[in-house]
Amino acid sequence: MSRTTVLPTQNARLERLKFRRKLWLDMHLWLGLALGLFLSVFGVTGSILVFHAEINELLNPALLTVAVPENAPDYKPLAELFQAGKRAMPATAVHVFSNYPRNGEAALKMNFMQPLAGGGSESWEVYVNPYTAAVTGKRLTSTSDNPFPLTFIGFVFELHYALFLGEDVGYKVVGLMGALLIISVLTGLIVWWPLTGKWLQALTVKRRASAERLNFDLHKTFGFYSAAVLIPVLFSGIYMDAPEHVVPVLELFSPVTYRYWFQSKPVAGKPPITMADAVAIADRRYPEGRADWIYGISSPTGTYTVCKDGIQAEGSLIHRRCVVIDQYSGAILDVDDPSDRKASAGEIFTHWQWPLHSGQAFGWTGRILVFLSGLACPVLFVTGFIRWRQKQRGRRKMRSG
Repeated sequence: MSRTTVLPTQNARLERLKFRRKLWLDMHLWLGLALGLFLSVFGVTGSILVFHAEINELLNPALLTVAVPENAPDYKPLAELFQAGKRAMPATAVHVFSNYPRNGEAALKMNFMQPLAGGGSESWEVYVNPYTAAVTGKRLTSTSDNPFPLTFIGFVFELHYALFLGEDVGYKVVGLMGALLIISVLTGLIVWWPLTGKWLQALTVKRRASAERLNFDLHKTFGFYSAAVLIPVLFSGIYMDAPEHVVPVLELFSPVTYRYWFQSKPVAGKPPITMADAVAIADRRYPEGRADWIYGISSPTGTYTVCKDGIQAEGSLIHRRCVVIDQYSGAILDVDDPSDRKASAGEIFTHWQWPLHSGQAFGWTGRILVFLSGLACPVLFVTGFIRWRQKQRGRRKMRSG
């Protein structure tokens, strides 16, 4: 008797779940068709950018790499290196960014913004040998009248973060796409969930299956195994592209600071400290590790930001710290430090976003996982598109039959 009362209830529940699943499937389908190509672009370019420093050096060894002297001397003082790079540019050029050598064979990279007489600007990179302070070369990387950067890595960066639409429009468009793609991934997980409890079938690719079944299995397994990486990577991409929209939402739950919003307080008659001074201040705050990204000042209220790598802290998986510094007083305005016990939950959450997006949070393991998840994106799009076409053909056959 129990079987006659339970089974109809179970069947009714299963039918309701299948109806809801159809709604989620439709949402997943149309989001995938509309944005799948963009997901592929974001994924492939993201995989390239995981190893952008290594790729850049392979493509430009004469500019970006140096020979280590036999006696392995120390680097020249940072102020001397910066002065050497500035001499390679006109006096009107503004030093806006630097990449400290990532290892003993890398050159110091300095980025300059060069104003033009007609009102536009150019971006240049100057490379300096840290052992000798000799300039190894320089190159034009972009111009304000051309949406396409002139270097391979610059091209990939702009495509990945802004689709060549510029910062004002491109970042917002890509951020919105990222939010919709998170919904696509989540609906894919809902559709993937085995209502009948056949977990092994849901998690594996069937052997000796037909081409149609193989395509379906590849789509669902790639989708499931990559989702754990894709969701945080997509969210962190939204955060970096559109922080002005993400931070207010986070602040509903916990206080959040965003280092790019801090400003220096101009002091009459007092010149700004130098970029080398800013690095020294960051070094005093974090004596170990090495400087990596060094953001210069381009306005009277701008701030220096020095990001250091290789900082070890007990219980912390992130070895990167960023220090925001007032350009006049040298005061530290903000610190990105996930190990800071005084930081709010919201601040720690935001400190994780760049390391998660780049894979830096977990060292080589994290970088490889982000790299592979990016390559999974075109597989998901192609197999999903093929699956949609297969269903279309099946429906046409049913109607014609």
